[in-house]
Amino acid sequence: MKHPLCGADLRTLSAVLARNGPVPAAHLPQIAAILGSALGRLPFTAVERAWTARRLRRERDLPPPLFILGHWRSGTTHLYNVMSRSPQFGFVPPLAVGLPWDVLTLGRLLRPWLENALPESRYIDNVAVNPDSPQEDEIGLANMIPLSFYHGIYFPKFFEEKHGAGIFFDGCGKDDIKRWRDAFVYFLRKVALHQGRDWLLIKNPVHTARVNLLRAIWPDAKFIHIHRDPHEVFVSTVGFYRKLLAQFALQPYDHVDVERVVLETYPRMMSALIDQTRDLPSDRFVEVAFDRFERDPLGEVGRIHATLELPGFDEARPRFEAYLGTVKNYSKNSYRQDDALRQRVRQAWAPFVERFGREAAELAG
Repeated sequence: MKHPLCGADLRTLSAVLARNGPVPAAHLPQIAAILGSALGRLPFTAVERAWTARRLRRERDLPPPLFILGHWRSGTTHLYNVMSRSPQFGFVPPLAVGLPWDVLTLGRLLRPWLENALPESRYIDNVAVNPDSPQEDEIGLANMIPLSFYHGIYFPKFFEEKHGAGIFFDGCGKDDIKRWRDAFVYFLRKVALHQGRDWLLIKNPVHTARVNLLRAIWPDAKFIHIHRDPHEVFVSTVGFYRKLLAQFALQPYDHVDVERVVLETYPRMMSALIDQTRDLPSDRFVEVAFDRFERDPLGEVGRIHATLELPGFDEARPRFEAYLGTVKNYSKNSYRQDDALRQRVRQAWAPFVERFGREAAELAG
């Protein structure tokens, strides 16, 4: 289970392997392990699909989730970890991400072993990974369908094509988007069954670029956008991609210009967010500056609850405080930012530096 694709089903694996070209001989043992995992889980996958289909026919539709939005490395994980302490919310647990097809059967049977095998921290930073650590849905979705930017990480021969399709649906037809939508809703409904709660708190930076689609599925959904100084976002996101490629790429990736990809992706994502949320009322959309959240997390969580009219803040306050106490000595990754790099980001992202930069946040209070 060292590679995330070990949780994929045979249909998804067949599609991504057929579409993404040959894998060097050095990675063939990983491919064999990935395929072996899918074959070994096949009986559980079939049983769980049938059981889930029957169960979901008896369940009501999933209520609108609460979505945490923000570009990668903007503080979305820290906010997610804090907010998920409220008993009001269900969230995506590690086992659902790793075994989206089998979490309700094999995942429960092997839960102690699987949880013991979790890494101590995420590959990209020092954030601890525990059995109750909330996770993004994206890796789980990449194990269910071929449409995910993670397939560009796994198969970087077509990195930019997979990246654009997986974030902005570039080159995707209506059928592709419908399959993504169906898989996403199905996955979240399974998460709700697993968690025993149907009001879900969901965090995934990819969703930052597709608010309109989320609103089409759940017209009353609410959104939290956390933003961080763009200079820091750039440097940290470049590190994010390089670490993921080094860890999970099944093909050479020397040709991938990570800095250019990040420079082009950020303004496109943030423009989509601004455009697609401008008509949302204040009780359905709130923005949080990472620096302010870092200084006063409990105050900002209280403001989020008040602004979005979320219940349960007073009841959950001791849980928020307890979790914050466990991470008060957390050490963030540090990245070098030279003057030339800052100037490059400032020029490429000028409107967003003005809107989300540290100077703008300080002027806003």
